[in-house]
Amino acid sequence: MFSRVKIGENRVALAAAFGFVALALILDLAIRHDPISVDFHTYLAAAQVGLQDGWSHLYDQGLVAVQQAEISPPDSGWRPAQIAQPFLSPPTVAFLTAPLAGLPLNVAYVFWAVFIFGAFALALAWAGVSRGWARWIAVIGALTPWFVMHAVNVGQVVPLVAAGTVVAWRLLRDRRDVLAGLVLVTILLKPNTAVLVPIALLFAWRVRAFVAWLVGAMAVMFAVVLTMGVDGVSAYLTQLQQPLPSGADNLTLHGALYATGTFALLLRVLIVGAVLAAAYKLRSSPGLVVPLAIVGSLIVAPYLHGSDLCLLAAAAWMVWEERPATSWRVPLAIGWVLASPYLYLKGFSPELKLWPWLEIALLLAIVIAAWRPLTVWADSRTRAPA
Repeated sequence: MFSRVKIGENRVALAAAFGFVALALILDLAIRHDPISVDFHTYLAAAQVGLQDGWSHLYDQGLVAVQQAEISPPDSGWRPAQIAQPFLSPPTVAFLTAPLAGLPLNVAYVFWAVFIFGAFALALAWAGVSRGWARWIAVIGALTPWFVMHAVNVGQVVPLVAAGTVVAWRLLRDRRDVLAGLVLVTILLKPNTAVLVPIALLFAWRVRAFVAWLVGAMAVMFAVVLTMGVDGVSAYLTQLQQPLPSGADNLTLHGALYATGTFALLLRVLIVGAVLAAAYKLRSSPGLVVPLAIVGSLIVAPYLHGSDLCLLAAAAWMVWEERPATSWRVPLAIGWVLASPYLYLKGFSPELKLWPWLEIALLLAIVIAAWRPLTVWADSRTRAPA
């Protein structure tokens, strides 16, 4: 009898949790106050420059501005003229959006938004290891933080990077390393958000995954050089050396700790070292290596926008699936509440400069978990009778 009561209580709790996260997703979809498609608008303009003027001119910001104005003129009826901004993304982003060039902005954006959101959602649904209600609570929960829907609203490419890391995470757990490495080539769409993942896999002795990623990445870069030419690639590299857009450092060490110069460099070296050392310790647990490297990448990134926290949602989901213990899931659930539309829409969600602290907390938790067996062993020796 008592077991039946317990099962019934668990089902009620799971149903309540499902309703809670489902309502959050409904709020995300229903209330959209971001500058809709502003980033996708820039991607599409760059793609049209490549198609019309040649890919070697992809980073001619004057031509990009002309295309932006043509795509969304002030009297378009879609919205007031979209914000004109330079195209700073890797050329792979323009290649990916090129098939949508020539479509009206509103039509192209709908296709793109469904594609990026659907890719992330399907990746989570396929890669999950939980069962029943718990599986779908985790999937919907990972889709509902404000920064995920913000990425979709502005048309950011980062949900595709998140989807790639999620799929690779599951493939690595299944020891399908070559496929995992190839899927991780999606990181090239926005490298600053997950750049440490392939390197961490190398330190975790998943050599086949790293080599597959390296071969795939080299193939993509070779295709970029063939398409854009040396001048086009040079223009991109020159663009990367320009001052970063305003507000791009709120989610960085500079924004959170006011770290600059040598101090910031030392912090980044320390964090990267901790990530790679922990990856080696976790070489038998790839389910933690990938989120560890994602969080480390976000912390050391020189620039990030709110939409890039989509990778944090992916990393937290991986840890949730990998570590079902209450000691892990309660802090993760608290983090979800802080990122949920329940707080964000009321203006109570932490400001951007506070999110790196939450990333650091998650990073420390994984690093400690990596070294804990050694710590426990040392403590047991200390307590042993003489």
